[in-house]
Amino acid sequence: MLETFILPMMIIGAYLIGSLSSAIILCKLAGLPDPRSQGSGNPGATNVLRFGGKKLAATVLIIDVLKGVLPVVMAIFVGLSETWIAAAALAAFIGHLYPVFFQFKGGKGVATALGGFLALSPLLAGAILLSWVTIFVLTRISSLSAIIAASLGPLYSLWLIDSINARWIILVIAVLLVARHHGNIKRLLAGEESKSKSK
Repeated sequence: MLETFILPMMIIGAYLIGSLSSAIILCKLAGLPDPRSQGSGNPGATNVLRFGGKKLAATVLIIDVLKGVLPVVMAIFVGLSETWIAAAALAAFIGHLYPVFFQFKGGKGVATALGGFLALSPLLAGAILLSWVTIFVLTRISSLSAIIAASLGPLYSLWLIDSINARWIILVIAVLLVARHHGNIKRLLAGEESKSKSK
């Protein structure tokens, strides 16, 4: 009976946490334009960096990661199964993609997904992050790094996640992550995707 109440509340709560777009909120507090109207149009740390500076971008990144961490930690705290813990990560991720507070126009969800994976399985998050860093060092292309790292996530989960249902949820997150990068994929195929500049 308790689970009947806890599970829906946990998923709804995770979605609402994910819906708090730090990029939009912090830019508004800083007197800056809505990031969805600037640069790439993505309300995320990379786009905020273009017009808001490193400190604001770093703050956005940290909060977006925490949006993924917090719901998963809460699910673990109340003793839910690995499947429902992964579902909490998915709900927060969906909230970031389609935030109810911002006309369902959200970001790509890389940081929030990584935060969810970090709380679910530090080894999984570490493997994904290492993949991102490796690809980025080789190519200097952030979007390509995210696409490849996300694609490898379900593969890593075969060894690092026990629950089959949780593995399927990780696959769903990976597919959505790649799908959200459809514009980047088109530019990559056309050879038009920009590289990050070395300092």
